[in-house]
Amino acid sequence: MKLRLPVSLRRAKVPAPARLAAFTLTELLIVLVIIGILVLLALPALMPLISRTRSVEAKQMLTHLQALEKTYFFEHAKYTGSLDDIGFEQEKLSTENGKANYRIEITSSAPTQFSARATSVVDFDGDGTFNVWEIDQDKNLVEVTKD
Repeated sequence: MKLRLPVSLRRAKVPAPARLAAFTLTELLIVLVIIGILVLLALPALMPLISRTRSVEAKQMLTHLQALEKTYFFEHAKYTGSLDDIGFEQEKLSTENGKANYRIEITSSAPTQFSARATSVVDFDGDGTFNVWEIDQDKNLVEVTKD
């Protein structure tokens, strides 16, 4: 005599799950390798663009410094050689865990003229040359050394 289980205890025939359409690990790795190769090919062409965008920081800081010097000149009838006198605060440099890529300094100061320099602390393209910008009292902004 065969024992029959109640319907609630019998194994229900569950259909096998449908296979999901997906990428295999090998396909994903091949795509990542191709993307890596394309980035390596494009990087040398993009380095000058990256250097130019970094030089915007130097231009802005020197332009700000020139405006502060001009204000100081109108108040005291002379230019100053001190960043503290004009209220310019150098942002912490990237070599000191800060954000600034340029060190700002006033290179010369006289009653009727001044010049300031922004020197990069990072070699942007790895060629051993550091970018240098200068500005004077007439707002003549010049790239002295290209990186």
